[in-house]
Amino acid sequence: MRRPARAAVPAPELQPVVLGGDIGAYSVARAFHEAYGVRSVVVSTVATGLVRHSRILTNVVEPRIDDADAAVARLRAIAAEHPGKRLLLLGSADWLVRTIVENRDRLEDLYVVPYVDRATLDLVTDKESFGRLCAELGLAHPTTVVHDVGAGGVPDTSGLRFPVIAKTGNTAAYHLVDFPGKKKVFTVDSPAELAELLERVRASGYTDTFVIQDFIPGDDSGMRILTCYCDAAGRMRFAAFGHVLLEEHTPGALGNPAGIITQAGREVVEQARRLLEHIGWRGYANFDLKYDPRDGRTVFFELNPRLGRSNFYITAAGRNTTELYVRERIQGLDPLPPGADEQLVTEHLYTVLPRPLLLRYVADDALRARTRRLFRTGRATNPLWYAAERDPRRIAYLVAAQLNQFRKYRRHYPPPPRRPAGPRVGG
Repeated sequence: MRRPARAAVPAPELQPVVLGGDIGAYSVARAFHEAYGVRSVVVSTVATGLVRHSRILTNVVEPRIDDADAAVARLRAIAAEHPGKRLLLLGSADWLVRTIVENRDRLEDLYVVPYVDRATLDLVTDKESFGRLCAELGLAHPTTVVHDVGAGGVPDTSGLRFPVIAKTGNTAAYHLVDFPGKKKVFTVDSPAELAELLERVRASGYTDTFVIQDFIPGDDSGMRILTCYCDAAGRMRFAAFGHVLLEEHTPGALGNPAGIITQAGREVVEQARRLLEHIGWRGYANFDLKYDPRDGRTVFFELNPRLGRSNFYITAAGRNTTELYVRERIQGLDPLPPGADEQLVTEHLYTVLPRPLLLRYVADDALRARTRRLFRTGRATNPLWYAAERDPRRIAYLVAAQLNQFRKYRRHYPPPPRRPAGPRVGG
């Protein structure tokens, strides 16, 4: 079983505050607790099952977290409750990071804000400018069309082959609307289906951009994840690459990794370094990528300006994500402890699913064998199961939620057919 490690340098004055109540927020709170023994304050719109009854965090419910003024007022009130503490503020979703960045001038007198400036945030979250950056620096990127939903009409997709992928170009604005069939990511089979989708999106009140991209063939196991940390001088100091086994398939969580094996990915890491150091990035960057079997390249989809929802795959594999933040931003030290590796290469399995369910969906024989071996040797971690959490109400919730995963996958994603082991590919 994995043993949590304390940080090399204690930080008794530390008080983390995390916006968001999803598994990403809980995972960050757990990492802080493992490293420093501290209870994070987690601010969410509702008390979700992930944070309710937790003994490692304090949950503050702010129903108006979507409203910047309300969010700032709540954060200032929380700061007033922790006098003498060094407050570190994090967001667990893109739109929450944007709220923090756009209100930095109202927060930085109380909080350490470990994010880039607004101009840099806009550069990487705008799909057109990110695509241009990739092209300029020689990183593979899918053919992309960006459509202005508010302007109406249909995009020119003559340069694409259907089916295509369609997704929001502004996650913060998309978060605020609702419509029948809303998903994080859509697979669209024809121009007519795309036109109908865009009209539904426009009718919901969303007036920003939608991104239509080339569909890279292959199932979930073609996906890759890369998380990098850049120091205050803009130098990339740490990277963790992972092979995604399976993604979540419920509409609201579609595309989020549900199983990851940490592994080496030196070529992709160097490509990411080229991009991040070119734009002077600071803090964490999380990349979504996919291996393209047609040409053997690993394609960069997007950059998330934060620790990703599945961030615990890094802590589980041996490098506590929060220690880099605390060492550099709170303690004024080098972000990595002396002698620490700058890239994780040790195999470790991260999963949010029960073992039999994950194995049912890993279609590749070689990947299934790797997964079984990691389970068998105790090198597997579910971030929600933490020995410090002993409240029976929380345990009951987790048991029910894990069993419910079988129902959700059966409904939304029938198991794929088995296939023989393919070529071993990485980054």
